[in-house]
Amino acid sequence: MTRGPMRRRSDRGAMLVATMLAIAFSAVIGPIPGIASLPTGLLPNWLFASFQQAAPAPAHWPQFRNSPTLTGVAASPLPATLRLLWTYEAGSAIESSAAVVDGVAYVGTSGGALVAIDAASGKLKWSYRATSDDLGIGESSPAVANGVVYIGDLSGVFHAVDAATGKARWTYKTGAEIKSSPVVAGHTVLIGSYDGHLYGLNAVTGAFRWKAGTDNYVHSTPAIWNGVAYFGGCDEVFHGVRISDGTKVLSMATQAYTAASPAIAAGVAYYGTFANEVVAVDIAAKRVRWRFIDPDRQFPFYSSAALSVSGNGGTMVLGGRDKNVRAIDMATGKQRWSFTTRARVESSPAIAGTRVLVGSSDGKLYVLDLASGKKLWEFDGAAPFTASPAVADGRVIVGDGDGRLYAFGQ
Repeated sequence: MTRGPMRRRSDRGAMLVATMLAIAFSAVIGPIPGIASLPTGLLPNWLFASFQQAAPAPAHWPQFRNSPTLTGVAASPLPATLRLLWTYEAGSAIESSAAVVDGVAYVGTSGGALVAIDAASGKLKWSYRATSDDLGIGESSPAVANGVVYIGDLSGVFHAVDAATGKARWTYKTGAEIKSSPVVAGHTVLIGSYDGHLYGLNAVTGAFRWKAGTDNYVHSTPAIWNGVAYFGGCDEVFHGVRISDGTKVLSMATQAYTAASPAIAAGVAYYGTFANEVVAVDIAAKRVRWRFIDPDRQFPFYSSAALSVSGNGGTMVLGGRDKNVRAIDMATGKQRWSFTTRARVESSPAIAGTRVLVGSSDGKLYVLDLASGKKLWEFDGAAPFTASPAVADGRVIVGDGDGRLYAFGQ
């Protein structure tokens, strides 16, 4: 007698699960026929964030380091050879790293503008005035999600801008300048501020949800792992904050001032510090697995790492203020190779297949072989590249200190 109702409840449960999965994939990779109009509000934040973390949209580069785990790996391949496709003159220095979604590149400028550029032609689509020239947008890099572009400025204001029109959706004022880059996790957008807090805001309305305090600036961008935002602080502590409610779940002393953002793979966070070392932190065990220190060249690490994961652990690549780009074995912490540029490397590398792309303050953009570190190609822009390259749709897009935004491809 109960089989009919039980079957209906089971069917409804199966349909709900299928719908939630479809909504999640739709929100991450774009509309799916038949469910495009379903409300993503049906999906819990933690499940939505898990799908974002696992499946970055193909051919896009929607935020700093591409994915919420901040691994800096491109989803789309690059042509065998690169050539300059176009240059856009922004009029002021570009420290912000581009986001590229649906054929549009978004980037901030030191003149205080957030610009949207057609990635195929290099033509301006719109320009949004975030703040005045004397403050501007620094290293904060855009994140694009659900038709909204998010970015912070040096006056401490966090902006949500309509991706299609360039019109403001909302703004939120923090207590100090913003150099951190936003990360969207479900219906929450995260941003760090020099007022010492990581903020969680409603991604749609900008309403305050929570803030988590530290004892110094929050410079780095948080990486998301299993519903928790992890970041190294300028207070020499590695923090973990639960995204659903802002509760601190990890506060681990590292004895190192940290500006670089962590990259996370298999529950291990990898990042460089101002104590002239690179560390691997086992999140679950709450311990440092290994530390790398160059015995001959001890300089700070400002660049955030890119991770190429493989069966034997993989390779992390990052730049240093000692002018070197390094590859380090993720399992052992041993250096695999180094490549020396002519100035400090604060740009964060991107990995596209078997190639590494990274800028240097020597004014050059380099392409290196991931396995050997051998230089394969370089472009001389004559001004420092401190911004990090974005890779999408077979193109590399990056800005320089003279205010030029470049696109390379074939």
